[in-house]
Amino acid sequence: MLEVWLHSNRRVLLLAMMPVAALCLLGFAALGTDRFLLVRQLGIACVVASGLLMVGLVRQLWQPRVAYRDGWALFYLKWGAPFAVPVCVVEAFFLGEGPAHLQGVTRSDTKTVNLIARLSQRDPQWQHREIKAALGKWAEGYITIRGAWCEPLTTELLRGLNHRLREVSQEQHALGRREPAP
Repeated sequence: MLEVWLHSNRRVLLLAMMPVAALCLLGFAALGTDRFLLVRQLGIACVVASGLLMVGLVRQLWQPRVAYRDGWALFYLKWGAPFAVPVCVVEAFFLGEGPAHLQGVTRSDTKTVNLIARLSQRDPQWQHREIKAALGKWAEGYITIRGAWCEPLTTELLRGLNHRLREVSQEQHALGRREPAP
């Protein structure tokens, strides 16, 4: 069973749903007109486009940023399947600060609190991955998850993450596993 460790930023996603819902309502209003075929066709296009956008936003709403399952830490930092990292490779989580990388914000001094996962240097295959740049960065054995795209990062959350990481790492060690079961 999937255990969510860090949620996505649901406030931003709910806010993004508002213009999509408005586009859908506009489309339905255009469908109600009798006069012009072009207006009705535009209405259909608006309803279809807003429906597709809404499906993507709802998917993102329920998708975590970090989760755990059967010895694997799962990092949802791209479209599609998450990156699955053996939990024994993840050494710790800590908070950092970095550029927000918000679309439409041109100021480079806009900062956000980020969650950083440090990975073991003994496992070089986990040192780098290509991820969606807006969500973070994965380089030199560190996974940086931008705080703008996850739930609010607090010291309590950080403490809970590290506590749970320690528990599942000890479980894996007690089972004598270096790598989790497939």
